Amino acid sequence: MYNLLQIYGAMWWIYALLSAFFAALTAILAKIGVSNVNSDLATAIRTVVILVVAWGIAMARGEVKGLQAVSANSMLFLVLSGLATGLSWIFYFKALKLGKVSQVAPVDKLSIALTILLSVVILKEVLTLKVALGALLIIIGTLVLIL
Repeated sequence: MYNLLQIYGAMWWIYALLSAFFAALTAILAKIGVSNVNSDLATAIRTVVILVVAWGIAMARGEVKGLQAVSANSMLFLVLSGLATGLSWIFYFKALKLGKVSQVAPVDKLSIALTILLSVVILKEVLTLKVALGALLIIIGTLVLIL
């Protein structure tokens, strides 16, 4: 039986699975929602919902108090990350508007392989054979699904 430390240590796995599930659900719901709506407007609507939910959680947990402690460097990179997220969503919704979810979602998940590459180049993370092989399989799987 797991003790508390073992359960806590596995929480990242549970959160990652929940993230994958909701990302999959997001694609399906977005495809239905964007069918008769401009993709930029759809992105804006979705963004407002996320904004309200994220700030609501932060305020409910009392974490907004830590806002003044965020360094300028952290703020810069969080803002840049937000811009990258926004651009990703804009292009994702445009792709969903024009394409099939079963093709758009796998191409979008090429971000995993690109993230691995960027983590090696920018963050100087070590690229193991296992990680490289996994990234290659993702790329091959994406090609199989879209061709």
